[in-house]
Amino acid sequence: MKIALAQFNPTVGDFEGNRARILEMAHEAKSGGADLAVFSELCICGYPPQDLIERPSFAERNQTELMRLAKDIALPSLVGFVGKAQDNTGKPVANSAALIGRGKVLFEQRKMLLPTYDVFDEDRYFEPAAQPTVIVHSGVRIGVTICEDIWTHPMISTRRLYNGLDPVRQLAAQKCDLMVNLSASPWDHGKSGVRQTLVTDAARALGCPVVYVNAVGGNDELIFDGRSLVSDAAGRVITGMAAFAEDLSVVETGPGQAQPALSPTFEQPDMADILSALTLGLRDYAHKVGFRTALVALSGGIDSAVVGAIAAAAFGPENVIGVSLPSEISSQHSRDDAVLLAGNLGIRLETIGISEVVSACEAALGPQFAGRARDVTEENIQARVRGVIMMALSNKFGSLLLTTGNKSEMAVGYATLYGDMAGGFAPIKDCSKLLVYRLAAYRNSQGRVIPDRVIERPPSAELRADQKDSDTLPPYEVLDPILEAFIEEDLSVDEIEARGFDRATVGRVLDLVKRNEYKRRQAPPGVRVSRRAFGRDWRYPITNGYRR
Repeated sequence: MKIALAQFNPTVGDFEGNRARILEMAHEAKSGGADLAVFSELCICGYPPQDLIERPSFAERNQTELMRLAKDIALPSLVGFVGKAQDNTGKPVANSAALIGRGKVLFEQRKMLLPTYDVFDEDRYFEPAAQPTVIVHSGVRIGVTICEDIWTHPMISTRRLYNGLDPVRQLAAQKCDLMVNLSASPWDHGKSGVRQTLVTDAARALGCPVVYVNAVGGNDELIFDGRSLVSDAAGRVITGMAAFAEDLSVVETGPGQAQPALSPTFEQPDMADILSALTLGLRDYAHKVGFRTALVALSGGIDSAVVGAIAAAAFGPENVIGVSLPSEISSQHSRDDAVLLAGNLGIRLETIGISEVVSACEAALGPQFAGRARDVTEENIQARVRGVIMMALSNKFGSLLLTTGNKSEMAVGYATLYGDMAGGFAPIKDCSKLLVYRLAAYRNSQGRVIPDRVIERPPSAELRADQKDSDTLPPYEVLDPILEAFIEEDLSVDEIEARGFDRATVGRVLDLVKRNEYKRRQAPPGVRVSRRAFGRDWRYPITNGYRR
């Protein structure tokens, strides 16, 4: 059987657009000689639809679009949609896959395992299936699974084992000729290798080929990297599709057939993956909500330089405006480096001095501040004046304002509410400071655009004379590993200290994380690249008295 793996980029709730793309890819697959096309999980409505699922009209629209597709599609296809739960014992809808063609729905299978960890809340919405079903299509016995249904593996944490339910093992008892998995598995750094292991081990357990089709694209914080693949019965990857891009591949699953080569991007360096994810995430967020141009404040520092480079790649340089906002504190080399960076990226640069506005604000506050020493308050006035100006430009020209804060800063509150946190999207929100430097080095290895002085200069907020981040924070070589251990690994003070860190420093850093949750709640969304980002998978109470 020739199977088309249709890896495409759906938009949540865009039924017309998603339907058109499904029909287009099915037609292309038929022209390529395919007998069956396989699409991704919930491709008709996009993933994750979240609380839209609770609107009866949304579920009804899924079923209406499924029937429209069944009548119009050029090739029998497996598609994902929000289906009916088929009984009245639990939730009314299910995460479902349907085989459609010849004007009708030929088969439906509900998802068995509904994840409720990390970024997932599927058990909140869906009713699970009790068992998987084998369908017969063109004489081939096909087991149908949906994403999490293959995530029962010894390498996965026991909290995800679903009381012993194992769809792969259940299908093995039914003797499949082929298994397909419709997936919408969000990407994070290091996850693609785990998925490949799950697919190849499932193929060996079943003794048959496995076709895995994953979604691609960005939806809010989540990035889907595609990388759909086919494993033969021996657990060898015989087809691997593009990373972070739409792709279509027709594969012969029978023995002894020549197979398509692996996509050049199926496996690529870590930094290439992260930069691809950040670019795709920014582009899709902007375009799916209607922005075509972007603004970024260029301070001459490393964070704004990396955000500027990502924006130029995502929007095209002609659609990005950099803005330099110097104050009396701003050094000449910071101003010069912003000019050089903009020239290297090919983006337009505007310069708007803020000294007079800052002075006016301080003069207005002078009577109230009389007798009090200057402190962080005056520093933050500069940041907030910049925020006001950048938001005014965004409003006037309809451009998406990008913030430049990184994960290290967001974790410990080293950012100004209504200042540098003002904006619509935060591309490097989930990138530690050390990762930002690595991204800058990698981007320059592809063609030097970030000035060396930006990379080599000690990081500074430049809100007072001769300021350095290290005046306030531990060195990033110390800070970032502590933050990763606490945020992504859930380690305690004792466990982090055991890794060789000073206990007092660990306690201080963790206290900063706790105290600044209120700021993070007011931050714009950003691309998720780590195992735990500040967003959907970080649920930390602002008011709490817990001590680690």
